[in-house]
Amino acid sequence: MKENLSEFLKLAYRHNKIRDVQEAFEEFPVEEEWHKGKVENILREDEETYKVINYAIGDIIFVKQYTYSDQRSGNNHLFVIIDQDNTAVSIENFGMLISSNLNKLKFTSNELLRRDELNHLHKNSLVKTDVIYKILNEQIEFKIGKVDMEKVEEYKKSFCETVINDKNNL
Repeated sequence: MKENLSEFLKLAYRHNKIRDVQEAFEEFPVEEEWHKGKVENILREDEETYKVINYAIGDIIFVKQYTYSDQRSGNNHLFVIIDQDNTAVSIENFGMLISSNLNKLKFTSNELLRRDELNHLHKNSLVKTDVIYKILNEQIEFKIGKVDMEKVEEYKKSFCETVINDKNNL
């Protein structure tokens, strides 16, 4: 484990809660999302937000297509960046999956994210806070919006509560 990581990320690594972003695509098919993984369903006309090349904690990003382990093409998903490791040569972002499937709000680790002018979501969604995904800058297609730091801290707190509950249930 890297010594220069935040205490939050160290906790996540200790409890094996950091996953490769491909796992998010396999576990949560974009076909179940309102955007169906298609860029054209997300983009708004003449939006300056999309032109960002430096990403920050709180940014909502569209992670681009990749290839599944069985060689099928994957699609795109939304994530919110909750932490970063900027000390490596290539910046690693750590994000939580955003889903529009509000039926999954029944799980305590999922937090409601209402659409607003800051996040630019098209629909109310949820943030899945029980797992963190490692996302490299080159995997990010573009930024669509942002959540404030208060929300980021809420997601981190929910993650920590999930880790504690998982540990107590062993």
